This record gives sequence, structure tokens and C-alpha cells, in this order.
Amino acid sequence: MDVLFSWVLPVFYGGVGNLAAYLAAHVLLCLLPAFFIAGAMSALIPKETITRFLGRTSRKMVSYPAAAAAGSLLAVCSCTIVPLFAGIYKKGAGLGPAITFLFFAPAANILALVYTGGVIGVDLAIARFLLSLTFGISIGLIMALVFRSDDITHDKATDAFAAQSDTRMQRTSLVFLLVWVVLLLAGTLKLGFLTGTWMQLELPISGAQSWQQTLDQLVPYDASKGEEGVSIQGSILIALLIAIGITAWRGLENIQDGVTAWTKTSLALIWFTLLFAAISIRPTANGLQIGLTGKLFGIALALAILHYIVWHRLNADELRDWLWESWHFVKQIFPLLVIGVFVVGMIRVIIRPEWIEAVAGTNSPIGNLAGVAFGVFMYFPTLVEVPIAKMFLDLGMHRGPLLAYLMSDPELSLQSMLILSAIIGKAKTGVYVALVALFSATAGMTYGAWVNGTSLFVIAFWLAIFIATLATLLALANRYSISLKGV
Repeated sequence: MDVLFSWVLPVFYGGVGNLAAYLAAHVLLCLLPAFFIAGAMSALIPKETITRFLGRTSRKMVSYPAAAAAGSLLAVCSCTIVPLFAGIYKKGAGLGPAITFLFFAPAANILALVYTGGVIGVDLAIARFLLSLTFGISIGLIMALVFRSDDITHDKATDAFAAQSDTRMQRTSLVFLLVWVVLLLAGTLKLGFLTGTWMQLELPISGAQSWQQTLDQLVPYDASKGEEGVSIQGSILIALLIAIGITAWRGLENIQDGVTAWTKTSLALIWFTLLFAAISIRPTANGLQIGLTGKLFGIALALAILHYIVWHRLNADELRDWLWESWHFVKQIFPLLVIGVFVVGMIRVIIRPEWIEAVAGTNSPIGNLAGVAFGVFMYFPTLVEVPIAKMFLDLGMHRGPLLAYLMSDPELSLQSMLILSAIIGKAKTGVYVALVALFSATAGMTYGAWVNGTSLFVIAFWLAIFIATLATLLALANRYSISLKGV
């Protein structure tokens, strides 16, 4: 029994610690804006605006590059991108372009590429961009082909929904959406003028350092292993997040009946929490050192504009629809996210990074698939995967499997798969996950072959055979399914 507890308890604590670190560091400035953006897309943007660029029947030369371009601007992980994907998909985006957006944003956004180039090498960053773009569009095209009948049905369903709303994009709605995007970028971009401290003050709070030491013992911190720990600020943010959940349940669950005091309290608490998350807090011997960052000023300006739009420019129906759609996404996604992050935390305790050299030290199919598996089960929030990749490289991972890891880690995670399954169904999710794993491993094999000295001509020839074989198999599967329907 003692042996069992000595093995089970560390695994359980790993799940709790991972969940606490995630809630403290990533939910507020990443997911909260993403939920509100998704709600605005669903409630305020006409279908025609989405389908003009990302629709099922839009020109592929426009819709798929547009989806990738939109994703390239968002430094988000696989969890944060899912609400945004759900927003455009629910509003009428075709499955193919929406999937390309879902894949490309976490896999190869601008910030991830710049960070990859600076830490690991420009060659890997270029390979990550080119292969993510090529394979992201390919995955979208394949998904649109395989599930074209479902895509048509979904398109008709959104037509019925859109018939009940205005077909013109209102200027206020566009500004509202853009300000939320600016808030998301201000909270997530790692730029000096945003993360730097512009003003400082110190609060004489005794016991601040002992408070932090207690948190470090409860949730270990080790940046080299991707362990983020929980800071004093993070522990307060978790408490605020619980308060937001309670007030939102009371104020948003029945929002269609009208705005109540609970609704206003919930929004005020969210506004305050976003501002609190943007400041810098560091324990010192004399108390807490508070830093006013550029991020704080940017978020404060965005919130001031949003406050004016919410209470003075949106009509009662638009306000209720926006809040209801945002709350609907929270209820659909957040519980699965919590479960997934907890389970991943337990799995990360079991998986040892030292296994890397043994299974991914060469550019083999097994090594690249191992890189994909490590990406799924050792999921790290956006940009954290880059220093972890550097650690894997130092442990002996080949640069081919390293690219496979870099494409799968921000793209696939247990929690994102659970959430995606709730949005598009198990069948589509299963095919998507299989395609991402296949293409990530193929990207690693391709880049690894180039690193090993294989000529570009041979690599291009090999890729052409791979794509042609896959296209042939899909065409045969398509013909077989049509023949079955005709029987």
C-alpha cells in the first residue's frame, strides 16, 4: 500500500500542479478574450462576412491562404485557438479553411517562428513555416473532401441561422471585435514595450517571501522542464477566476431574460481581473513589488473602449446575444480543458525527457512519431515548447523529430482533442488528429532528411510521391463511399 501511494500521489500532485499553473498563467489573458471574441463572431458578425473569405464555396486560392494569414497573427496555443475556430465555424466558415486556421495559428504564428529562429536556428524556423503552411492547407483540403457532405449540411444550417439576422456587417460590431483582438494580442505578445515595467511601487506586506516559498513547495517551478509553478499573483488570480465562475453562472446563465446585477458584477470582476493579470508582482524582503507594465496600459485602454461599446453602442439584443454565445462557449469548452490539463499533468510525471535520445535520436519514422507523441502528451502552453525543444535537442533529439515535436506540441493536446470532439464530432476529430500526426511526422522526416544531406530534388520527389499516394487513397475512398450510397 505504501508503495502504491508513493507512486500514485506524485502523479496526482503532478495533475493538480499542472492545472493550478495553467489556470494561474494562461486562462485569463489568453482564454477569456478568446471566449469573448468567439462570442462576438457568433452573435455579431453576419455569415456573409465570414463566407466571403472563408466559406465552403469561396475560391480556394483565397480562402485557405486567408485562413493561414489570419492564424499567423495570433500567438495562441491549441486550447486558445479552439474557441476562435468554433466561432468562425459556427458562423459559416467552411470546414477546410476553418481547419487550416485551427492548424496554422498555434503551429506557425509569427511570434513562434521568430522565437524558434532565435533559440534553435533560422533554418528550423523556415522549415516550420513552409511545412506548416503546406501541410496546414493540405489538411484543410483533405478534411473538406472527406467530410464534404457534412460540410454542405452544416452550411445549410448556418444559412437558416443567418436568415434571422442582419446580413450587413455593422461598424460597431467590427470595432468591438477588433478591440478584443487587440486586447488578446496585448496580453499574449512577448514584446519589450508590453512586458517591460514602466513604473514601480512597493507594498509593505509582511510574509510575502514565505508565501511564495509555500507555493513553490506545493507547485514546483523548473523552467528547464516547462514547469511554471504558481506565483503569489497566480494564486490570487485563481481565486478571482473562481469568483468569476460563480458570478457568471448567476449573471449569464439566464442572460436572455435580461441584464441583472449579477451580470454587471461578473463583467466588472472580469475587467478587474484582466487588469490585475497584466501587472507584475514580485515578493521582496520588505513586501510586494508592484510593476506597472506596458501590457497593463494597453489592456486598460482596450477595456475602456470595450466598456463604452458594451453599455453605449450595443443594443439590448446584441448585448444579450454576445454574452450568451460567450457563456455557451465557456460551458462547452472550459470543463473539458480542465480535465485535459489535469490528465496531461499526470502523464508528464510519468514520461521522462531522458527517453528522447533513445527513441528520437535518429531521423527514422519511429523517431518522428515519437516526437509527435511527446508533443501530444508533454503539452506546453504557447512558446514554452521552444525552450523545451532546445532541451530535447541538448538531450540528443535529432532535428527532424524535433520539428515533428514543434509542429505537434502547440497543435495537439489531450484537452484540445476533447474540446474539438465536442464541437465537430468524434469522426472529424479523429481524422484531423490522424492527419496532423501523419503530416507532422512527415514534416520531421522531410526536414531531417535535408539535415542529413539528402538533396532537395530527392526530397521534393519523395514529397510528391507521398502527396500523390495520399491523394490516390482519398480518391479511392471517395469513390468507394459513393458506390456504397448507390447500392
